[in-house]
Amino acid sequence: MFNDDYDEYDDYDGYGGSGEDRLLTGARSAYDVEENVLRPKTMEEYVGQDKIKENLSVYMSAAKARGEALDHVLLYGPPGLGKTTLAHIIAGTMGAQIKLTSGPAIERQGDLASILSNLNDGDVLFIDEIHRLSHAVEETLYSAMEDFALDIIVGKGPMARNIRLPLKRFTLIGATTRAGMLSSPLRDRFGILCRLDMYTPSELQKIVTRSARTLGISVEEKGGYEIARRSRGTPRIANRLLKRVRDFSAVSGSNTVTEETAKAALSRLEIDELGLDETDRNLLRALIEKFNGGPAGLDTLAATINEDVNTIEDVYEPYLLQLGFIARTPRGRICLKGGYEHMGVAIPESVRKQLSVFD
Repeated sequence: MFNDDYDEYDDYDGYGGSGEDRLLTGARSAYDVEENVLRPKTMEEYVGQDKIKENLSVYMSAAKARGEALDHVLLYGPPGLGKTTLAHIIAGTMGAQIKLTSGPAIERQGDLASILSNLNDGDVLFIDEIHRLSHAVEETLYSAMEDFALDIIVGKGPMARNIRLPLKRFTLIGATTRAGMLSSPLRDRFGILCRLDMYTPSELQKIVTRSARTLGISVEEKGGYEIARRSRGTPRIANRLLKRVRDFSAVSGSNTVTEETAKAALSRLEIDELGLDETDRNLLRALIEKFNGGPAGLDTLAATINEDVNTIEDVYEPYLLQLGFIARTPRGRICLKGGYEHMGVAIPESVRKQLSVFD
């Protein structure tokens, strides 16, 4: 149910398909075995999310001054941005023990009751992918969050009775990649809501530099920036690419990651200047060449590039949408001007008129 050595279930997305093993996905994968070593331990070491860090520091200082547990915290945003890391830092700053689990792991109300009854005053309970809690478990969590008590029904039928068990005052930190799937009653019970944003290349460069130092890798400034700008705004991807570039540099006989070695390695990995890989380009190519720029239905597009529908929608599309390369319309997906330009394809005149509404 929970494990003190929990190895970041953070951002397990349950997408299925090849997206889980993709180098450029924010979801945790086999590429991230050293992730715990690279995690910052304090707010000062944690790069980016400045407004969240400032606010959390105020909330934690006030709670410690009152001698109280921190209000319940909801962390939400795309996978790989550091939600689990931030939960560890909160627990460490509050001087609390942290227990970690995930929504899918809590299958029954009894599982949740067992976890909650073992918490001490001030402990932090971290539930990753909290939107995946079952309805019955979620309802049990309401009274625990609000009243620090467990309502348990004993018996059946006319003999059934309610027993309320008091709990120690704890802090629940929930993390989710899909805040819209949280029910309103659950969301409203969180006193602190923090939305994590994508990182800038300069912030990612700092993360790459820090990770390189931790791993004993020598990285030049331009080499670090080359990795950072192709990391799709995600620290997990930046760390992953750093380790792969390190491998290429070592085999080529260089002990330092330079701009040239980074570019060569990332080229070998088929990751272009904007952080797109071959699957991203296949999707754009299919829209342009097979569907004349679209619109194309998601099921049809998935069959064309031999990918799972959910993988396209949840793994590949978000970044292409963010770049303005594709758009979702009621009739299907279309390729926008930026997508044509990136693929080096001239926009047909008929398509240009269609795309004018997006300018």
